[in-house]
Amino acid sequence: MSDLIDPLPQHRFDEARLAAHLAAHLPEIGALRVRQFQGGQSNPTYLLETAIGRLVLRKKPPGVLLPSAHQVEREYRILSALHGSMVPVPEPLLLCEDAEIIGTPFFVMRHVEGRIFEQPTLDRAPIPSRRALILAAAETLAALHRVDWRAAGLETFGKPENFLSRQIDRWARQYRASIVGAGDPDMEALILWLEENRPAESRVTIAHGDYRIGNLIFAPTEARVAAVLDWELSTLGDPLGDLAYCCLAWHLPHNVPGVKGLVGLDLAAEGLPGEAEFVAAYCEHAGLDRIKGWNFYLAFSLFRLASILQGVYARAIQGNAANANALVAGKNAGLLARIAVELTQKPEDQGSY
Repeated sequence: MSDLIDPLPQHRFDEARLAAHLAAHLPEIGALRVRQFQGGQSNPTYLLETAIGRLVLRKKPPGVLLPSAHQVEREYRILSALHGSMVPVPEPLLLCEDAEIIGTPFFVMRHVEGRIFEQPTLDRAPIPSRRALILAAAETLAALHRVDWRAAGLETFGKPENFLSRQIDRWARQYRASIVGAGDPDMEALILWLEENRPAESRVTIAHGDYRIGNLIFAPTEARVAAVLDWELSTLGDPLGDLAYCCLAWHLPHNVPGVKGLVGLDLAAEGLPGEAEFVAAYCEHAGLDRIKGWNFYLAFSLFRLASILQGVYARAIQGNAANANALVAGKNAGLLARIAVELTQKPEDQGSY
């Protein structure tokens, strides 16, 4: 989410009304210059250049939305809870739930300077620095999962009980509500397998829900995460879902349009760690000895991402998606489902660390 453009036609709003609202709540904000970040598939996001510095605005997209999707209110709540903790997040400044101001609810936060890498290859980073950057992402994820969510005031942020069952049901419904044309038999088979093979017990932590390299801001010159972005899917749940989702690049093909994968690359030549090293770094910082049922979590994460992409595709058909590449990305839902089905057919002893 790094390229700035003029707001897309479907995402424009009354900038004067926004400026008046912000001025009433953020003194000395002055005149606004509004540009839109081109990237991301969900909530339209804008850079606001103001007299009090650079700010970022995230809003719900226009149009008919799926139930429980695009929850900017939840993003604001988790940012408020984590700001000042060991988990780096942008400073939240203002939440507006009044859709009359700019058409949908939105929130404003401080802009964080740093580097954003859209690809898991970290193409714009010098090769010798890439391994440390990737492993810093593992350390930050472990820090998130160590947060005492009760002490942070997040007791009502989610329902820890039966998390995986509810997630499978939720994303199955989201997928089926977003079907355009015929459904995908692989997705239906995957839903059934996940329901029958979910782990009986799991830990409960804050779960980011979309933890990946593209949602991290790295410090300008250090191998350190300066901010974790895009919290709209966060909840209380199984942390291994976050870990597996962040590891999907090691299971997805490289050089497929709309797919951010590493399969087919010489990782050592690119200065990148393998999945095993990333998971080991996470376990070290999280205090874990072993992870069981890894293939379940990978298959679940692929299924969830496929459901999200199906929704992206449906919104693109309606003309509401935030990214110009949404049509391409959305069509890859079937590819992810096929890879997930292949994982479900592997012996269990090949799916643990």
